[in-house]
Amino acid sequence: MKESLPQMIVLHTGNSYKVLQVTGSEGMSMPEHISTKEVVVIIQKGSAVLTMKGNDYLLREHESMIIPGGEKHTLQITKDFQAQVIMEADSQIKFSNS
Repeated sequence: MKESLPQMIVLHTGNSYKVLQVTGSEGMSMPEHISTKEVVVIIQKGSAVLTMKGNDYLLREHESMIIPGGEKHTLQITKDFQAQVIMEADSQIKFSNS
């Protein structure tokens, strides 16, 4: 069975911040989740739809978005996707069903 969740790996961790790389293929998605603190997402390749507060946001190559800490959201990849996520070093990603 094909993996349906995008891959998230930590690229760098400093004293204050960490940088994660998120990659995935068209059709993959991340179920509802939060980051415990504010997150900056920088899209490097592809596109995805981020749904937050009942609104859909199209994330495209070379764009960025700030997601408030504690804000529930989902991600649906619409074209092979790669992004860097910058967050505070002690921030955590928590899925609603965990």
